[in-house]
Amino acid sequence: MISSGINSTLSALQGFQKKQESIANNVANVNTDEFKKTRVTFYEGENGTVTPHVEKIETPGSQVYEQTAEGSTVVEKSNVDLVEEIPQAMINKRNFQANIKMLQIGDEMTGYLIDMIT
Repeated sequence: MISSGINSTLSALQGFQKKQESIANNVANVNTDEFKKTRVTFYEGENGTVTPHVEKIETPGSQVYEQTAEGSTVVEKSNVDLVEEIPQAMINKRNFQANIKMLQIGDEMTGYLIDMIT
């Protein structure tokens, strides 16, 4: 029972890590022309584990006119919106912290059980 809870929590932590990597990549490319952001969604795997799924969001970025050597050209910008990314990073941080706390509680419970047996 404790082992399955630990496995579930560890898989959730890996999922939140994958989500943070996606957010960081999106933020790093906010000014990259034609960059398409990614989103991570979670699905329930076997035995209560968490499976992350990374999806590229193909919505177009804003289009602006830029002056080039050939004249004025329409350029598609990134579809990343920092107003979305920053709150997602903060929520992800809290979810990560909550799962770390679950591991700590599981560790304490195991310690209490061992103390009771010995």
